[in-house]
Amino acid sequence: MIRKTGSDLSIITWGGCLYKAVAAAEQLQEQGFSIEVVDLRCLRPLDRETIIDSVQRTHKALIVDESWKSVGMSAEISATIAEQAFWYLDAPIRRVCSIEVPFPYAGHLEQACIPQIEQIVAVALEMLTTAIPSEQVTL
Repeated sequence: MIRKTGSDLSIITWGGCLYKAVAAAEQLQEQGFSIEVVDLRCLRPLDRETIIDSVQRTHKALIVDESWKSVGMSAEISATIAEQAFWYLDAPIRRVCSIEVPFPYAGHLEQACIPQIEQIVAVALEMLTTAIPSEQVTL
């Protein structure tokens, strides 16, 4: 499901990260960027069609996941994009995931481990403002 339409970057997420992704998209909109937020809502079956359609529109994909980066859902989504939408990408797929440590019980430590709005905005800005140097482009 598309929670917010946009044309510059797709942020793909679900669950607890959804509202952080929407907040990050709003902050980026204030800076002049048009961000699409894809809310997967259900991971099995994975809505591959919505993911691919979004990447075709924006040409950039940022996956935000509260799980670890290793062997997680973000890796599966990255593989899906790489296999089925690679030629639409204008930038590498990026992921903002939890730090790979056992999740702490203390609230302040838990917040330090999971993705936060500031991290999402920072990675998105890198993707949106970093151009490929012309000497690296070959036709």
